[in-house]
Amino acid sequence: MRKQLKIDEEMKRLWPAVRVGCFQYKVKVYKKNEDMWAYLKKDIFKKTKDAIFDYGINDIPNIKESRMAYKAFGKEPSRYRVSSEALIRRIGQGKGLYEVNTVVDTNNLISIVSGFSAGSYDAEKIEDILVFRVGREGETYEGIGKDEINIAYLPVLADGRGAVGSSTSDSKRAMITEDTREVLTLIYSFSDNQALEEAMKYGKEYLEKYAGAQEIECWIAK
Repeated sequence: MRKQLKIDEEMKRLWPAVRVGCFQYKVKVYKKNEDMWAYLKKDIFKKTKDAIFDYGINDIPNIKESRMAYKAFGKEPSRYRVSSEALIRRIGQGKGLYEVNTVVDTNNLISIVSGFSAGSYDAEKIEDILVFRVGREGETYEGIGKDEINIAYLPVLADGRGAVGSSTSDSKRAMITEDTREVLTLIYSFSDNQALEEAMKYGKEYLEKYAGAQEIECWIAK
């Protein structure tokens, strides 16, 4: 069953340009796709470093707008970075990227290329009705590989059981493992341009080519 994602009215009031690109698909998760990592190292790392040189990290398209949205929501973007910025900073510092699995690694590729934060969730671990909203005062969750994360005033994805992800760091509850069989991958856009539509096109191609995604459904929540 396709998930239903709604953007909260208060979030839209604070940042009218917010949209979410959605992919839902079946998959067999593997440890690594060698072709994807070769593509990253040969092509994407260089383009990313060039973008840092041309713009400076804070002003890279789609990262710049995400930082502005975080301020509008009440979160300091230099302390709680959008995940795409964190990934691009690692590349700029020569630290490379963590190898997780084929879905998460492809998710990160989409994020680096687009400048948008992307998140992937085990569809069986989340409810069918989801909302993208601003985190509430005192709200936290257990992060992936981290202790409790303060998600107050962050953009968060939530279902009836509470917050499950954010455009900064996702929760442990719906993390992708090699047992995952169905995935919801989201691209969080705070930009008023056509970059999300473009990211949906190459994002689908990346998911099919590098993550082995099948039966992909694609849509944009506004």
